Amino acid sequence: MTVTDIPLVSFSKRLLDPSIIWGVLYLVSWACDVHFSAYYLLLAIIVFFISGMIYEQIDPYRSWRGGKMFAYIRDIIVGWLLTVGILYLIGHVTGFEHKYDEDVMLIWFGATPFALIMSHMAVRRMVIDPGKEGESRSVIIIGVNDVGLKLSKRIADNPYMFMHLHGFFDDRDVSRQPPGANITPLGKMSDVADYVHKHNIKMVFISQPISAQPRIRKLLDELQDTTASVYFLPDIYVFDLMQARIDNLGGMPVVAVCETPFTGVNSVIKRASDLVLGSLILLMLLPIMLVVAAAVKITSPGPAIFKQRRYGLYGEEIIVYKFRSMTVADDGAVVRQAQKNDQRVTRVGAFLRKTSLDELPQFINVLQGRMSIVGPRPHAVAHNEMYRKLIKGYMLRHKVKPGITGWAQVNGLRGETETLDKMQARIEYDLDYVRNWSLTLDLWIIIRTVLVVAKRENAY
Repeated sequence: MTVTDIPLVSFSKRLLDPSIIWGVLYLVSWACDVHFSAYYLLLAIIVFFISGMIYEQIDPYRSWRGGKMFAYIRDIIVGWLLTVGILYLIGHVTGFEHKYDEDVMLIWFGATPFALIMSHMAVRRMVIDPGKEGESRSVIIIGVNDVGLKLSKRIADNPYMFMHLHGFFDDRDVSRQPPGANITPLGKMSDVADYVHKHNIKMVFISQPISAQPRIRKLLDELQDTTASVYFLPDIYVFDLMQARIDNLGGMPVVAVCETPFTGVNSVIKRASDLVLGSLILLMLLPIMLVVAAAVKITSPGPAIFKQRRYGLYGEEIIVYKFRSMTVADDGAVVRQAQKNDQRVTRVGAFLRKTSLDELPQFINVLQGRMSIVGPRPHAVAHNEMYRKLIKGYMLRHKVKPGITGWAQVNGLRGETETLDKMQARIEYDLDYVRNWSLTLDLWIIIRTVLVVAKRENAY
């Protein structure tokens, strides 16, 4: 059993989910008056292995245990869509797709994810009461410090972690606790083993510095005479974490403290949304883009499309497209941002910048995979080289692809950043986006972008 695994989750993974998937298939075939033949039984067996493999990778129960219900529902639906896609591919290749009733398959495909979600909700309500100590795992924490207090707050705020905290143990005096803690420990580290024996503690979390290694080693020896599970709390939360998670590398556990949010299913969702939305938008705006290109070309000398080097994912250089809005095309060691009443901006260019039409060619960058519709705005290479030396964490914005619009732009930081404070504020929004990305946030930013552009604020 892992830190986050509990009997209810194991029950859902190993028994409830397959039973629901099979049960829905049987009920749909019965309702449609279709004989549940051996082919349907074979389908049930195949889907058991495929769905189990996919959900093992996506792990929707991680979101469920953390109380993130929208993310949990999303993961269930995405996992089922992937399962259906693989089943369709297998059926098409083998020719077995003709052995199944089309109406049964369509209803089963549509009903199963909702049946899974509703069954989990029902089990949670009927079987589990997080307030009952007997149904929760008993926990103690060794160390009254910032990390230990953070875990205790998580336990208190998330009842569906199914943990009951008995208290803390610490050798230090109360005066050395973090400000405002004022916690009376249950005892010292030497008292832990006896307490675990007496109260049948299930989980022991050790939050101690490396300097306490001799005491920790002694404690581990004493706890070997108990059935308690022991975990270390790495002191990584004193740092500014970004998409932190525990991973496995060649059989060795590693802790990611600064990572991109687009791994696993998130990367599929992000890329799919970019391709679908980007293609639709390009098709709808193609006539407008042709008119704009002609207007730029006719009204001022130079190319219609301006190409500029920018930093993309992981800080690698990419070429970004824009409709040319100036009489010059700066892309050297020094690039001056457009300012209010800038003489370099053409008359057509002023209109394009005001309406953000100059950004439309970047949807081509999106389809190329160089950019995303939503993400931190790409800065000129010259600006990157300057600001990375002035703003701490500046380059972390490149953990994701740059975007046509971003969280900073819809929060009033669109256009020129003439002061360091403004650029600092923009970077803070960019990093906040990387830390808290979700598909919902992307859609919200797109909606707000339309409103911001309609108001024509901070664009010149």
